Amino acid sequence: MNTTSALFYLFSAILLVSAFRVVTARSTVHAALFLVLAFFNAACIWMLLKAEFLAITLVLVYVGAVMVLFLFVVMMLDINTDSMREGFWTHFPLAAFIGVLIALEMALVLKTGFSVREVKPLEPAYAELGNTRALGKMIYTQYLYPLQVAAVLLLVAIIAAIALTLRKRKDSRYQDPSQQVRAKKADRVRLVKMDAVVEKPAASATQQGGQA
Repeated sequence: MNTTSALFYLFSAILLVSAFRVVTARSTVHAALFLVLAFFNAACIWMLLKAEFLAITLVLVYVGAVMVLFLFVVMMLDINTDSMREGFWTHFPLAAFIGVLIALEMALVLKTGFSVREVKPLEPAYAELGNTRALGKMIYTQYLYPLQVAAVLLLVAIIAAIALTLRKRKDSRYQDPSQQVRAKKADRVRLVKMDAVVEKPAASATQQGGQA
């Protein structure tokens, strides 16, 4: 076993343990920190596979932006995890069965890829390019259709997340910009004509003037 294989098994073991702790950790903050550790080990595995661009992207995007946002949200919100964990062991058999089924399906799908021993060499045009440029050219030429499908799925997921969280509260006050634009001067200002009113002098002041 060489150094690369030893590092691969080390990072893989830490990745599996940290991923398991993400699901089983009692504290939400600890689960997020374990997820950060899992991302770091996944990036190390990408580095071993000479995919430097994917490793740096994983660290910058997920660890540097997404997970920091998750930590801020988790620490600012008062989440009652005890109520969320009620009925965990009741649904655990079904969840374990679905997890094992998903693992078997992934193994069957990836089995054909691992069984192929002959690796096709890269084209001369791709071999002369760097890792990042070659990846970009392959994504936007050979895998353009799957990329568009993935983009549409992500867009649908974003719209669904916004639709699920968009709730109108009865006690909240908000302004309708369309009604503000349609407002007219006659609707806001009304001129009323009133007769002039002359105040009469006070009786006490008149009496004091007569006595003087």
